[in-house]
Amino acid sequence: MTTHSPTLPPLTQHYAALLPGDPERGAQPRAPRNALFSFVEPTPVAAPRALVLNGALGTELGLSPEVLHSPTLLSCLAGNGSWPGATPYAMTYGGHQFGTWAGQLGDGRAINLGDLVDDAGRRQSLQLKGAGPTPYSRGADGRAVLRSSLREYVCSEAMAALGVPTTRALALLTTGDGVLRDRFYNGQVEAEPGAIVCRVAESFLRFGHFELLAARQEPETLQTLLDYLATHHFPDLSGSGKARALALYEAICQRTAALVAKWTGIGFVHGVLNTDNLSVLGLTIDYGPYGWLDRYTPGWTPNTSDHGGRYRFEQQAAVAQWNLAQLGNALYLVVEDAPVLQAILNDFETDYRRYWQDEMASKLGLSRFEPRDEGLVSELLGLMEEAQVDPTLCFRHLADVPAIEAVRTGAPRGTALTEALAPCFYDDAPLDHTRQGAWEAWLLRYGARLHADPADPATRRERMNGKNPALIPRNYLTQQAIDGLAEGDEAPLQRLLAGLSRPYAPTAEDAPLLGRRPAWAEAHPGCTALSCSS
Repeated sequence: MTTHSPTLPPLTQHYAALLPGDPERGAQPRAPRNALFSFVEPTPVAAPRALVLNGALGTELGLSPEVLHSPTLLSCLAGNGSWPGATPYAMTYGGHQFGTWAGQLGDGRAINLGDLVDDAGRRQSLQLKGAGPTPYSRGADGRAVLRSSLREYVCSEAMAALGVPTTRALALLTTGDGVLRDRFYNGQVEAEPGAIVCRVAESFLRFGHFELLAARQEPETLQTLLDYLATHHFPDLSGSGKARALALYEAICQRTAALVAKWTGIGFVHGVLNTDNLSVLGLTIDYGPYGWLDRYTPGWTPNTSDHGGRYRFEQQAAVAQWNLAQLGNALYLVVEDAPVLQAILNDFETDYRRYWQDEMASKLGLSRFEPRDEGLVSELLGLMEEAQVDPTLCFRHLADVPAIEAVRTGAPRGTALTEALAPCFYDDAPLDHTRQGAWEAWLLRYGARLHADPADPATRRERMNGKNPALIPRNYLTQQAIDGLAEGDEAPLQRLLAGLSRPYAPTAEDAPLLGRRPAWAEAHPGCTALSCSS
């Protein structure tokens, strides 16, 4: 009996059809001039298997369940088959890495297939990460290991559920091939399971695209790329030429400020904020050594290679502004107006602060952020840092603290006021007298502030629970899923993905995923900081 394999909807080309490309084809290393991409085919793999297929995203992209689970689609996502309409290519771009210009970088292990249009009418580009060498692989194999691919799939979809702008993930495949990696940079090279993740985004354009063109003094190509970006991704911008380029820079600065404020609000640390890892659309892109603040430690970075702490949690806004300065330097090649570019850049700090204040107001259940709230927030963050509490749990449980009632009735007092926050503390011992008094004093000030806010308690609690997640993709949870797969057990991964799809309204099934990071995970590999090889 012949099994029918559904026909895939054809991909269309946009980026590769409208922008200048490299006339040479193939994966051989090169540095094309006045080109924004090179055509290159994915390298087939031995035995592809779909580990995770994103049904919800597939539906948005017009892929029926029959198509999504078909052998034809699996073959195309593995690089073994050709998707109708696909003209695979790798992008070329540069970037500053850890503050130093690195020159040409490009898609070293990512290959773009083409575009589908989602339910909202947006063109979405499909990209295979780990699909083999490209002209920009810099001597590497162009492959990805399962643990890093799984982390990218998990975190990008978790961020989408959290309401943070991000690239998405359509599928996670194992390849059946081994990939050699020195996981801990200790000279111990081992073969690990290979994988491919299919990433989805309106565009994968980064700051580094513009930087490379400026570094090579290619103003015409730079202007062409600016026009493309403005026309197709910022259609509301008016004007032309220099005026539109400046408006575009301002829009990118604002989107970046809003994105980093959201990261800060949920305790996310990107880990590798190089200029080639920042999207001009304000999307979270390139999930490498990322992490979440299990303990409120502003100076923490999840990247084991970041010895100086350049990309630590508290530094992300400043680094984003520095990266925007490099983008502004690149745009100067065609704008030639340093004072205006600098003025736009100078507004970043104000914009970020405004977005961050909005985040904090929502997290605290306030209708709006007022000047007097600066002290309230800074005091809370200071208390969280001093006690090393879990910030995710602290904000979540604040909705359950009877602070407003304490102000209205003069009771409760003492430990009853802080007992709702007990799950946030990693030290289960009772607070000493000084700490207890500090938390009580803050909670009473918070209660007074809530008493003056127009929202009623029920509305406040609903607002807070809709802003403060109960469940985030903590690194130890993802590592448990990775360890499960190593033992042939896919259940931990499936449970984690199900829970992360409902971060603000977990069910009883999600109970094992909630709460603080367990003690055993403090020093377990992959549960806190991560290496770039992961």
